[in-house]
This record gives sequence, C-alpha cells and structure tokens, in this order.
Amino acid sequence: MDCVFCRILKGELPARFVYEDEGFVAFHDIRPKAPVHVLVVPREHVEKLSDYPDSEEGERKLGALFNRANRVARLLGLSGYKLQVHVGEKGGQEVYHVHVHVMGSPG
Repeated sequence: MDCVFCRILKGELPARFVYEDEGFVAFHDIRPKAPVHVLVVPREHVEKLSDYPDSEEGERKLGALFNRANRVARLLGLSGYKLQVHVGEKGGQEVYHVHVHVMGSPG
C-alpha cells in the first residue's frame, strides 16, 4: 500500500504536525485553502468515511475523529471554522485514508 498519509505516519514523508495522540495526528495541509488548514487523520488506515461500520464501534471511531477535529480547532485558536470530509471519488476524495479538513482563520 502506498498511502501518502500512512507514509507520513511512519515518518517517511515530512509534515508539520500540530497534534498527536495514540489514535490520531493532525498536520498542516500542503495545499491550504484557508489561512489555517489542518488535516486530522486516524492512525488506523480506513479508506473512506463510509467504510466505518454502522455499529457502536463505528460510532465510537467517528465520534473520536470529530472530537479530535474540534480539539485541534481549539488548540489552533479558531473561533469559527469549517470541518470538511470528502467521501469517495464523486465526493472529491483525493487521498484514500479517512481525514477531516479543519479550515478557518485564527482569532
């Protein structure tokens, strides 16, 4: 598997990290679309958001993902922000590893 996010997680590719814990990392997008544009990425490789099971486990994992996105927004001092997720080719997904875009302006 040649997933760019997995390679970042393994330290094979550089990234500017803003947050890390046992289950997630957050780093600056290399092609920002806002003054602050960070990606929140689970360490576990799951290709698409729709691949999470419709179960308590899936709910727990999705809840943790969005919890981390909110945590990262607070850490970055964003008072207003947008969370964006692309799902599948028709949804505009470019990297097939689940991730949430956190975009906003500081202050």
